Amino acid sequence: MKRYIIFDMDGTLVDSSSIIANSINYVRQKLGLPPMEKGEILRAVNDTSIHRPSFFYGVPEYGEDHISWFREYYREHHKSQTKLYPGIRELLEELRDRFDYALATNAYRLSADQILQHTGIDRYFTITVCGDEVERPKPAPDMIEKILREMGAKREEVVLVGDGKTDEEAARASGIPFIKVGWGWEENGGIGDVEELRERLLELQK
Repeated sequence: MKRYIIFDMDGTLVDSSSIIANSINYVRQKLGLPPMEKGEILRAVNDTSIHRPSFFYGVPEYGEDHISWFREYYREHHKSQTKLYPGIRELLEELRDRFDYALATNAYRLSADQILQHTGIDRYFTITVCGDEVERPKPAPDMIEKILREMGAKREEVVLVGDGKTDEEAARASGIPFIKVGWGWEENGGIGDVEELRERLLELQK
């Protein structure tokens, strides 16, 4: 029986597609690069085969300027360019007595806190692990392993809910099951709506 749900954030709980794409294009503008199409950016974010610093900015690794510019745009615009997917708040509220929630997001801690506080869902999570708090973000298993240790959870008690290949590979590497939602940034497959997700999660406690 499952007792713990680890949620991804972007594309799963929060529609942050605009702020992510616009923040990356803001950095590209600062670098004198032309803007990229939103769809191309979102596909790359979830493509584990892509070296993102090279793909987005033509650099071997992110520099301090890239991170600073990204955070600058994100800080100034996240409130107007992010929102919860329909039904997410109600789902978290309804199932909070049945499951303990954790969050595993590749977002930086500062950005994640801004989103979680803005949307008002920060209070639901026992633990939140961000991309700049582990040696290797998803698709590596580091975030999941950290959550398992800190929550004292057994693998057979945990499920990961996410929207893309990055989450799926992290779950596989950690040896826990994965539920894919289909309303996020990837175009292929997944659960169609929050009500279906609710039913799947409740089945895990039977």
